[in-house]
Formats: sequence, C-alpha cells, structure tokens
Amino acid sequence: MISMKIRICLAVFVISLLAFVSCGKIDTLPEEPRIEYTSFTVFDTTDILGNDVKGGRLEFYFEDGDGNVGLPVPSDEIELDSVNLFLKLYRMTDGAILPATDDDPLKPTGYRIPYMERTGQNKILKGDISVIIFYLFYTEEDSIQYDFYIKDRADNLSNTASTAVIPLFYNGIYEE
Repeated sequence: MISMKIRICLAVFVISLLAFVSCGKIDTLPEEPRIEYTSFTVFDTTDILGNDVKGGRLEFYFEDGDGNVGLPVPSDEIELDSVNLFLKLYRMTDGAILPATDDDPLKPTGYRIPYMERTGQNKILKGDISVIIFYLFYTEEDSIQYDFYIKDRADNLSNTASTAVIPLFYNGIYEE
C-alpha cells in the first residue's frame, strides 16, 4: 500500500515537473524590426532576354517582435503599400561615398518582402532575406554602397544598415 502511494506521488511530481519545464518563458523583442547586413555577392548572369549582366545578391538578417514583416499579395480591391524594403544608392566618386543622383541607372526601386506570419503564442519572426539586383550598365570604375531599411505592416521602420563598398566590375562576396 505504501509503495502505491509513493508511485502516485512520484507520478504527480514528474508530471508537475514536465508541465513546469514545458511552460517556458516566451521570448520578447521590440515591435520595430531590426536588420543586420550580412553580405553582398557580385556575380555574372544573364537577364531574361539572354543579355550578359551583373547580378548582386544582398543578404541580411532580420527580426521582428510582433511578427508582421512582409506584405500581402496586392489585389485590385484593396490599395496596399507595394514596397517594404527601401534602398538608397551611394557611389564612390573621387574616393568619397556620395548619394547617387535620381537619374542614376544603377539606382534601385524599392523591393517587396512577401507576407510572413507565425502561428502560436510566440509571434517573433527571425530569419535571413536575400534580394537579387541586376545591373545592365556598369563600368570597371563603378563602386557602390547601399543604405537600406525595412518597414513592417504596422508602419514601424527598422534601423538602417549599410553594405560594404561594392566594386561592381569584380565578382566576389563583400562583407563588413
């Protein structure tokens, strides 16, 4: 009889311990997204018309505390933002990094990060984003840099991150 009471107490203790351990603290992060520059890779490629062009792959890490990064697919019925990744181009001119002019052929338009959503109690989103940029016109002297940031669906802006200086003519991976 005592043995049965010990077994019941031991079972209750084990179940209580498992329940306590499985109810871990939910991580929290600020509602504003945060980004970190990872790398920029320059490579040779072809465009959809078969022309030889340079490609660039911007890679960065992001995290968002309320998990609302990314935009839904646009529809005709609802007018939504179409851009949530913003890039500002800089060019190296006489050894100095200066903002590019509005008519610069290398100046990118904005980009769209697709809709992401996480289910469950923990809404935090973390991950890596990779964006491909094509350069149709470039010279051996073209060295560029980008500042970039993202905006979530609640219009919270991330910090601004910067790439390394990127010589477009030379293939390679450029990290800070």
